[in-house]
Amino acid sequence: MTAPYITFEGIEGTGKSTMAARLAAHLEAGGIDVLFVREPGGTATGELIREVLLDPGGSVAPWTEALLFAAARAQLANEIVGPALRRGCWVVSDRSVYSSLAYQGGGRGLGVAVVRAINAPGLGDVWPDLVVLLDLDAATGLARQLDPDRIGAEDASFQATVARTFTALAVAEPDRFVAVDASGDTESVWHRVLECVEERWTLSSQM
Repeated sequence: MTAPYITFEGIEGTGKSTMAARLAAHLEAGGIDVLFVREPGGTATGELIREVLLDPGGSVAPWTEALLFAAARAQLANEIVGPALRRGCWVVSDRSVYSSLAYQGGGRGLGVAVVRAINAPGLGDVWPDLVVLLDLDAATGLARQLDPDRIGAEDASFQATVARTFTALAVAEPDRFVAVDASGDTESVWHRVLECVEERWTLSSQM
């Protein structure tokens, strides 16, 4: 049995990084062994790939994008996330494989099933137990961005397609996903996130 693996997903500007970091800090403050990671990145290899993928001035073909994300993710799963879970350490992640399913599978039109298939061999059984989907309309998400990266700079139509794909994934996997309205203020979103985690795991028994 492994420890929980929790990831935050959603389009640009939903507050994923903020909520993921806050949850990790909350768990750590309660005495839980927790690891906070981000995708792409988290390893030496992954950080190099991140620079290529997110460079605002870069040009990356859709399939190159999908395969680079899969490579960075496989390295993170095998080097960091898998071993942490097996030793009983909780993992909280800013994005996961579900981002590739939504962005490359849906947004780039490569197909969710195909993108899932190219990621699966590199992940093995290292898939999130809980996906917190921060739900926000595309226009609001784009407006919230201060310094968009290459993918964050895509237009509202692209972001809306990604959002619809995330929703479809949540409907298809209700035992894994919880959706949280991300349109409110930071504190209200945080309290709902914490409620969702506590509904799945009794944190008081862990702390």
